[in-house]
Amino acid sequence: MQGMAAQPENGKEKETAKAEASFATLKRFLPYLWPKDMPALRVRIVIAMLLVLVSKGVQLSMGFVYGAAIDRMQPGLEAGVWLAIGLVVAYTAARFGGVLFDNLRNTVFERVGQDATRRLAENTFAHLHRLSMRFHMNRRTGAVTKVIERGTKSIDVMLYFMLFNIAPTAIELLAVLVIFWFKFGIGLVVATIVMVVTYIVFTQRVTDWRNKLREEMNELDTATVARSVDSLLNYETVKYFNAEDRETDYYAKVARRYADAAVKSENSLAWLNIGQSLITNLMMAGAMGYSVWGWAQGRFSTGDVVLVNTLLMQLFRPLDMLGMVYRTIRQGLIDMAAMFDLVDTPAEIVDRPGASALHVSGGELAFENVTFGYDPERQILNGLSLRIPPGKTLAVVGPSGAGKSTIARLLYRFYDVTGGRITIDGHDLRDVTQSSLRAQIGIVPQDTVLFNDSIGYNIGYGREGANQAEIEEAARGAQIHNFIAAQPQQYETQVGERGLKLSGGEKQRVAIARTLLKNPPILILDEATSALDSRTEAEILDTLDEVSKQRTTIVIAHRLSTVVNADQIVVLDAGRVAEQGTHAELLAKNGLYAEMWARQQAEKEEEAVAAE
Repeated sequence: MQGMAAQPENGKEKETAKAEASFATLKRFLPYLWPKDMPALRVRIVIAMLLVLVSKGVQLSMGFVYGAAIDRMQPGLEAGVWLAIGLVVAYTAARFGGVLFDNLRNTVFERVGQDATRRLAENTFAHLHRLSMRFHMNRRTGAVTKVIERGTKSIDVMLYFMLFNIAPTAIELLAVLVIFWFKFGIGLVVATIVMVVTYIVFTQRVTDWRNKLREEMNELDTATVARSVDSLLNYETVKYFNAEDRETDYYAKVARRYADAAVKSENSLAWLNIGQSLITNLMMAGAMGYSVWGWAQGRFSTGDVVLVNTLLMQLFRPLDMLGMVYRTIRQGLIDMAAMFDLVDTPAEIVDRPGASALHVSGGELAFENVTFGYDPERQILNGLSLRIPPGKTLAVVGPSGAGKSTIARLLYRFYDVTGGRITIDGHDLRDVTQSSLRAQIGIVPQDTVLFNDSIGYNIGYGREGANQAEIEEAARGAQIHNFIAAQPQQYETQVGERGLKLSGGEKQRVAIARTLLKNPPILILDEATSALDSRTEAEILDTLDEVSKQRTTIVIAHRLSTVVNADQIVVLDAGRVAEQGTHAELLAKNGLYAEMWARQQAEKEEEAVAAE
């Protein structure tokens, strides 16, 4: 019994929490309705509201003009036909005026809605780029973009409905009640209030039910989009494993559930429309019957009957949209709340107050007793200590999972160390701004992802404002200029989604060119030549060796043959430095490095024999 008694309370608390959340979202939304730092937009809003008042005044006058025209058509008033014609013309002019002022209002307000949408979208987009790598690795890109799309669209719709539907309807209802009071008495006023309250309560209850159906439908829609984006981005993997039918079946299953939810949602709309129509038509029948009865008693004129009909028809028009408006606002609040949740997601890596800009003088790198783990249960680095003198090259090798690529992520400060510190020229990375830090580092990653744009754009992305000559010079340095020049569109050649139109080696050379164009004092080469053939690898290694002489370089490598000329080689094992020295010194130790070298040389010899 106690459990049964607690359920309604929990339900009530849940509804209260939802109401408070909706109010908080609405409160946060209001500054977009009245932007304090944009007086020009405020002027537009004021003008738009004045046009709303003028439009409502013109539309309310229609009933009086139409009623007066009917009264002038009574028997015995034929001589005043021109007055009746004039009233009819005035009625049609008022109808046109209502449309005119409504559209002028929309024209004036359009800039406000679009600007609010733009500002919210810009703020959200900028914040997403400030969030940590951990956030982006844990969220599906398709789902995030869908949340942003819904949230930004909702604000324009919310502004429109709140200003031009709810507010004008309230003004019109008040005006109709005043007219009914003075012209037809308290009875019609009470009946109108009862009808409106009944209509609103019915609409709110049914729409809340429909909103639950729509929430389920939106979740399934998000899941459908996220699945399709994920599948298409990994289409090569799908092809590798002959899984087209499997992916299609999975997508069809999610899409089928969405279709079922959509059918329920649309069917519920029919019940909403039927109920609303019943309420408004009962009111119309009662009001018209009352006015006809009053006409029979000599209390009202024929024109008064027309006036009642016209006023109620005008009032019903926005009320008929109330369900859609209420649902849209509720859904808009849900969509905006989801987007505000993204905006409110705290950035894991932030600049300290008063953080200074990093200026690299020598480029000395130091890892001092660094510990780090992506999760508390999964420690990657365990007291790692390294020092790279200015202008020297340090190679980092070791088995998979030893923490090699983690070093690059920590140096870029995608994550913060959990213990120890990393310094550049003695400056702790946590004491300098992220922007200035990343401006001093260039990387050629193992997995190169390109923008769906031209080759020239992707190379030029390395340094904003780079001219064509500089882009071509970087391409020559990366041994890709001749390939580009041989294409029909040369540097305007499109690379496709994530660069899929290029081979792995071509993508890697674009990445090298992009980094050469950036020309940073600190360079990270993360398996920079892993996708290249032996001949091209040798050519690019010569280029990278030349470039590395002028900057501090970390080379993360699997193939030991690419790092034999490094000033120092560090062998990582389980997040610790297992061995350190030059290539010759490490071979002489006959330890882990020598074992890895022997294994790779044996594999190389086997490949050579197989090739013969």
